[in-house]
Amino acid sequence: MNETLTRTLSGIVYILILITASLYFHSFLLLFGAFLLLAVSEFCQLVQLKKTAPLLIAIIGYALFAYFDVSRSSSILLLLATLFVSGKCIAFLFNANQRPLAPTSKFVYLIGYVILPIILITKIPCADGSFNPKIIISIFILIWANDTFAFVVGKSIGKHKLFERISPKKTVEGFLGGLVFAAIFAVLIAKFFIFQPLFNWIVIALILSAIGTIGDLVESKFKRVAGVKDSGKIMPGHGGILDRLDSIIFAAPFVFLFYQILYYVS
Repeated sequence: MNETLTRTLSGIVYILILITASLYFHSFLLLFGAFLLLAVSEFCQLVQLKKTAPLLIAIIGYALFAYFDVSRSSSILLLLATLFVSGKCIAFLFNANQRPLAPTSKFVYLIGYVILPIILITKIPCADGSFNPKIIISIFILIWANDTFAFVVGKSIGKHKLFERISPKKTVEGFLGGLVFAAIFAVLIAKFFIFQPLFNWIVIALILSAIGTIGDLVESKFKRVAGVKDSGKIMPGHGGILDRLDSIIFAAPFVFLFYQILYYVS
């Protein structure tokens, strides 16, 4: 089958599954629980970590904090831990050293870069006090808009490399194009889909575009250190789950932080 057709069909199936599952709270939790296990498995392969303990940590953590724990205080603690590791990820990205990670660092990144962000993703649609599927669907629409138009603009007029050492194809023009179109989609989402304050969704679009791009680069750095092109092969033409979720798992803690700020100032 033609590679472009394979990639397109695989992407359509992924989008349909994600949107359908996100309509209902329990199916949403089940889907992201499955995504978590796949992401942990792929990350363990990238950093050469045995999977048994990481998968057990992921299952227990997800059960405790995604399914059963809805308290705001514990969510804040998870957020602080995640933001700390996000800082380490950014330092890792800009460090020219490409030697394999130390055993302790592997577990720190596993928990703070993969497990906790996915748990926080499950809490974002409940930011208004009850599960609102439009929130998570809107976030993914913005991610897809940013990725699509960053590629199109970068392919069309991109000349200045964004971070050539890690991702040779990304350009400054592509980054700005993705950001602008994500903001445009945010306006449409706020006014015609979710009916929430426009300012909130413009900020969310900017977070997803800017921080999500860093997340994409961080995952590229992990893959470069591992010497692989994709994190996995579960999605024909797209790679692994980490390849699909790299932007949102890195941006989600910052989106969640923004919602906490809105909660405390309202």
